[in-house]
Amino acid sequence: RRLSVESVPHDAKRQRFHSHHSQTTVVNQAVPLPEERRYSFPASTQSPLFHTCNIQDLSGCAPPLRDILFPDLIETTLPVAKDKLSQQVLELFQVYQQQTCDLNRKELCRTELQREIQRIFPQSKLFLVGSSLNGFGTRSSDGDLCLVVKEEPIPTFFFNFNTIFQVNQKTEARQILSLVQKLFSTKLSGYIERPQLIRAKVPIVKFRDKVRQFDLNVNNVVGIRNTFLLRTYAYIENRVRPLVLAVKKWASCNDINDASRGTLSSYSLVLMVLHYLQSKYIFYILKVSLFKFIFESFDPAMQLHLVHQAPRTIPPYISKNVSSLGDLLIGFFKYYATEFDWSHQMISVREAKAIPRPDGIEWRNKFICVE
Repeated sequence: RRLSVESVPHDAKRQRFHSHHSQTTVVNQAVPLPEERRYSFPASTQSPLFHTCNIQDLSGCAPPLRDILFPDLIETTLPVAKDKLSQQVLELFQVYQQQTCDLNRKELCRTELQREIQRIFPQSKLFLVGSSLNGFGTRSSDGDLCLVVKEEPIPTFFFNFNTIFQVNQKTEARQILSLVQKLFSTKLSGYIERPQLIRAKVPIVKFRDKVRQFDLNVNNVVGIRNTFLLRTYAYIENRVRPLVLAVKKWASCNDINDASRGTLSSYSLVLMVLHYLQSKYIFYILKVSLFKFIFESFDPAMQLHLVHQAPRTIPPYISKNVSSLGDLLIGFFKYYATEFDWSHQMISVREAKAIPRPDGIEWRNKFICVE
């Protein structure tokens, strides 16, 4: 079972995210350290991934956790609750938000797994991504990991010859993950439980440590950039995180927060809330100068080990909208129930507005379209 809120002492639930009482991450001596080993693809597979000339030194790409927590942002004060519903939203947020101890456990797992995976792929780096770092995590959030194994310049129409990361997800990624799964099943079986290779469009290895579920992908680096882009939104205004968590909790209680079962992913719910806030002018300034500045700060050409620093360049922002959390929560449901045109519109945080729904065949059977 996932870590439940009920199993955590009350004082831990109320612990601030940047509390000095949280435990320091230490090396888990229970994780086995097998002898050094190397794997390679079968002779019939000539993947450029393992050619020495194509492997870039990625050392330092995964910054220490203390360097990406942004204490200046995390210390943002919560809004004042002036009505009962707003108070309930704040209380829910304080109980269910991810705590420092939760993040430390995930970081400990990432550190240990990176050390073991580097015995197979010496130049690789393992990144913690998703809700664990984007500011919208809860106590029961899974851990999402991205294994970066190569970097190469790829000319593309969209990114104007910027440096991006490429791995063929149907061939290379699956082969890499097969080796990772084998490592987890054999050498780390005392620490990792039930590793499974999921052959999806973006394949993953799904596994558990002793506490929670993890999903590990290969070179899906857009998730790394999106993690810190969403983190910028999360901490730029103090009503954003409580509102998002309230919506996620509502969706979970109504069984519509599970993408594997055809309902909404947590990522989609976050984008829905951000779009609503943009449409209601909570983020009005994002429609102009600051909005453009944020996306330029996450240029695809930026090296991965610098992405976590981008939010520090975003100027301070004060919204002119003074709506309470309770009013915003009610407004969220009203907006999507009565104002948003599901048949003809698509949610776009990038454009900071609803845009025309595409007519492509891949969108025709979709009830909800989120860019």
